[in-house]
Amino acid sequence: QVQLVESGGGLVQAGGSLRLSCAASPRTFNSYTMGWFRQAPGEERQFVAAISWTGNRIYYADSVKGRFTISRDGAKNTVYLQMNSLKPEDTAVYYCVAGYPETGRYPDLPADYNSWGQGTQVTVSS
Repeated sequence: QVQLVESGGGLVQAGGSLRLSCAASPRTFNSYTMGWFRQAPGEERQFVAAISWTGNRIYYADSVKGRFTISRDGAKNTVYLQMNSLKPEDTAVYYCVAGYPETGRYPDLPADYNSWGQGTQVTVSS
C-alpha cells in the first residue's frame, strides 16, 4: 500500500479556489492510479477525479468537469486537485486514493483503490 497525506483544505467562499495536495510514499508512487473522492455528512463517498500513473488518462465526475483539475508530479511524489469556481455543494471531506483499477474501466468505485488518506475538510460558504 501507499502512504498518503492530504493537505490544502479549508474554508472558502462560493466562486473561490483551493488546491489540494497529496504526498505519497515514494517507492511505488509512480505505478499507481491516483485519485480523489469526497464525502459529505450523511452521504456516501463520491468519486471526484483520477489520473493514471502515466498521466495520460484522466477522469472526472460530471459534477466537477470544467472546474477541477487533477495532476501529478512524479518528481515530488505528489498529486494535486485544483478546484476552481467552488460551490457550496462541493463541501465535503476530500480523500486522496491510490490503487490499480481494472484497465479500460472507468475508475470511479471506492473498491478500485486500496490506499486512502485521512481526508481534508473543504467547506464552501454561500
